[in-house]
Amino acid sequence: MTTTTVTTTTPTAARVVDAVKVYGSGDTSVRALDGVSVDFPVGRFTAIMGPSGSGKSTLMHCAAGLDTLTSGTAHIGDTELSSLDDRRLTLLRRDRVGFVFQSFNLVPTLTVAENITLPLDLAGGKGDPEWVDALIDVVGLRDRLHHRPSELSGGQQQRVAVARAFAGQPDVVFADEPTGNLDSRSGGEVLGLLGRTVRQTARTVVMVTHDPVAAAHADEVVFLADGRLVDRMESPTADKVLDRMKAFEVPS
Repeated sequence: MTTTTVTTTTPTAARVVDAVKVYGSGDTSVRALDGVSVDFPVGRFTAIMGPSGSGKSTLMHCAAGLDTLTSGTAHIGDTELSSLDDRRLTLLRRDRVGFVFQSFNLVPTLTVAENITLPLDLAGGKGDPEWVDALIDVVGLRDRLHHRPSELSGGQQQRVAVARAFAGQPDVVFADEPTGNLDSRSGGEVLGLLGRTVRQTARTVVMVTHDPVAAAHADEVVFLADGRLVDRMESPTADKVLDRMKAFEVPS
């Protein structure tokens, strides 16, 4: 009698393979990524951490198609980004990738509702109205839809940005220090919102952060140092992440 082992793998929303990114040339060149291979599974909230200069923002920008790799490959789903011309890459970022930035990046003359649907409007479609309507409740902005950004707190503005990022039902949302401009209470609310949105919508979030408390909201933390992947931590807590980060500190 023979037994068959069945291996199941979780699909990935985004990944990089043997990613190298070099800025400059010659003696002044900087190797920001040095052979990084990492996957971001579908339906998971992953945080990227590391010391300043570790390559975490570069990894996010290359994985999202905002920057190109020197060598190696970056993929959104099964699509290899370097195989796309500029037009198709722009369409992929518009249709399959969402972004949340530290500075909110809302349009001040538009209402909350208009800011949320802006990517859909620019694409010439309305998306899924039921999805957008449900999203408004997930982010708790039902009573703010006709307000403009200047009438909102920083935390509320970032919730608008989160809703906008998810409005087009992207494969993955990349968040770059999304709580960097918020106080701890508002930041906690936004991080909790990102986690809930992942769980309730089965979407994927990849977040760059320097804050162990923020990273603790993720399902997993990926650690970079000197452009290399050095560790991964499942079910992180702020204390465990802080302890891991202390190991990167060089005694003076």
